[in-house]
Amino acid sequence: MDDWLRCIPFVLLHVLCFGVLWVGWSWPALWVAIGLYVVRMFAITGFYHRYFSHRTFRTGRVAQFCFAVVGNMSAQRGPLWWAAHHRHHHRHSDEAADVHSPHEHGFYWSHVGWFTSRKNFRTDLSRVPDLARYPELRWLDRFDTVAPGLLVVALYATGGMQFVVWGFGISTVALFHATSAINSLAHTVGRRRYDTDDDSRNSFWLAVLTLGEGWHNNHHHYPGSVRQGFWWWEIDITYYGLVVLSWLGIIRDLNDVPPRVREASR
Repeated sequence: MDDWLRCIPFVLLHVLCFGVLWVGWSWPALWVAIGLYVVRMFAITGFYHRYFSHRTFRTGRVAQFCFAVVGNMSAQRGPLWWAAHHRHHHRHSDEAADVHSPHEHGFYWSHVGWFTSRKNFRTDLSRVPDLARYPELRWLDRFDTVAPGLLVVALYATGGMQFVVWGFGISTVALFHATSAINSLAHTVGRRRYDTDDDSRNSFWLAVLTLGEGWHNNHHHYPGSVRQGFWWWEIDITYYGLVVLSWLGIIRDLNDVPPRVREASR
């Protein structure tokens, strides 16, 4: 059952994009939109996904919270909710219990419908006990509209409604649909290198849009790797960014894919 009340902000976010007809565009607004897309996508892919969901590297408590806040600015709910659903997805990928499988529930439901359901709104803390022990993450998960709201205020203060429309509306909608495409398109379009139990696929174009997440068949073959582009020609910008953060001492103990696992398809 859809929770229509909670769908209203999501619908309004899309309506906000039409504000471009009134506010127009400018190079600063366009660059703000692109910059916020890249920074928040990195926080989602590098931390919401590869760190909170799969623990593919380690970091300190301060950095953990800071990147959780940036990820939360994407308006994709809190880190515990995101990680709990993703861990469940890996346990039941493309089975009936996988709430966003396009094969089980159809393309629309896998892309956008599943999170509008009332039964998927609650965070199942039993799936993320390692994260639930941090009160600051639980606070961020409970009040998951604070960070996006502060972002809107900051954009309005620096560039008025034009920055809000481009930097939050258009950028956030593009970010959402690119992320959701991994649930829907990455299980229907692309090539399969590894014979996984699901229908995950690799897609160069999805990898470009999502900074590396499009190598989805690789990821389902070995979810514990910090990199999803297993080979040098598979562009994985998130991985490159995480390597830089490790050089700076912000993160550590990056878990690479073992050669025997990577070459299993050969």
